[in-house]
Amino acid sequence: MRKLKLEELGRISPADFKKHPKIPLRVLMDNVRSMHNVGSVFRSSDAYLVEKIYLSGITATPPHPQIRKTALGAEDTVAWEYLKNPLDAINQCRQEGYTVLVIEQTDESIDLASYKPKPGDRYLLVFGNEVDGVSEEIIRKCDYSIEIKQFGSKHSLNVSVAAGMCLWVFGKSLIPDYQ
Repeated sequence: MRKLKLEELGRISPADFKKHPKIPLRVLMDNVRSMHNVGSVFRSSDAYLVEKIYLSGITATPPHPQIRKTALGAEDTVAWEYLKNPLDAINQCRQEGYTVLVIEQTDESIDLASYKPKPGDRYLLVFGNEVDGVSEEIIRKCDYSIEIKQFGSKHSLNVSVAAGMCLWVFGKSLIPDYQ
């Protein structure tokens, strides 16, 4: 075993990434306080060919050095849009045929490990504030709630960690060449 060199990773250029087909998956980050979390979600979204990120509420937007620090340029490759009201993103996606999934612990949550995204379907994943999570108003507008089961004392994951886990699960199902 040996570590792969950068030239062996099969990276595509930022220009080629913008032209590359994306999976039918969008992300909404509402009221995410940390710019490092925003940057991390951009980076994970680049890794799994997410077609668009919506930023809303107090969530910071590129360009910003703290976002760039963790995004490593993904803020320039992944399409994004700022909407003051997160419900505008939800309504837009619903009109375009997206299933809206809130990543939150609710009384009707489906375990992420058992949720099976269907190739050909479109999805919007909604993530909320690091302390308060997703608002009740937004939760009521979503089709399903996805929960990442946890067993320790906190029952709370960093929003960028939760997003990375969700994007990996959806990427495995929606990226045609995923092996």
